[in-house]
Amino acid sequence: MPQPSPPQPSPPQPSPPEPGESGAAPTSSARRILLTGAAGRIGTVLRSGLAHPDRVLRLLDVAPQRPADPDERVEIVRASFTDPHAIRDACRGVDAVVHFGGCSGEAPWETVRAVNVDGTQMVLAAAAETGVRRVVLAGSIHAVGFRNRDETAHGPLPADSPARPDTFYGVSKAAVEALGSLYHSRFGIDVTCLRIGAFRPRPAAPEDLAAWLSPADAVRLVEACLRVEPAGFRVLWGISANTRRWWSHAEAEAIGYHPQDDAERYADQIPGHDGAAPATLRTHQVGAGFCTMPLG
Repeated sequence: MPQPSPPQPSPPQPSPPEPGESGAAPTSSARRILLTGAAGRIGTVLRSGLAHPDRVLRLLDVAPQRPADPDERVEIVRASFTDPHAIRDACRGVDAVVHFGGCSGEAPWETVRAVNVDGTQMVLAAAAETGVRRVVLAGSIHAVGFRNRDETAHGPLPADSPARPDTFYGVSKAAVEALGSLYHSRFGIDVTCLRIGAFRPRPAAPEDLAAWLSPADAVRLVEACLRVEPAGFRVLWGISANTRRWWSHAEAEAIGYHPQDDAERYADQIPGHDGAAPATLRTHQVGAGFCTMPLG
């Protein structure tokens, strides 16, 4: 997802793909998926990871994107999903929306509200208006940042644990989940909210040993969300198969997500890791350092 930034004005409609921006021409049988935040950290991984011969990716971001390769089945759109006209046009003719655009960390309330809350509402409204039947929403573990290990005495923390946000950012992601539930209940859209952990190429801090989501597992998780039937509303952890995780994978496995990466293989490479065994090296709260950082 892009780094936090205030919402930016955009033209009334997204620019159509220009010559040289689109790759291989789509066929009538191709499924079209809109990916917001396509220039961001996760978006760039999904751009390549979700590529498929019978699929066209419509890539939307306010930031510049890499031009399409000659054989790449993409449509590049430079626009903001916070512009209701732009996102409505971007949703036309797509089978699913993977909404990974937004503020990716703590920011002033006005910013996280405008981008993460109001912006997500615009995406869902556009999906409902244009007949999109499936939406995947990038949530965050920080929607439940003040949940803690005391709640896992009888098993891993369930994926649908009630919200206890740790920051304004966490509040915005709890609101994303509530909006997803609303648009499923009102319009029957299949909505999956992903409580994403520490997404990085490899774990970088001791708390990542529990919360890491690898790039490859992120692709596996989104693919499972794009294929699940029947339609419903669900909240899932976006976590890899980490030895030290204390979050339930049962809910995600039920829709076909089978993570293959484990942060443990990197444990001895992490600064600050003292070699403690998995059972003794613990982060007590889901949100870790977010639980004490200044708000905004």
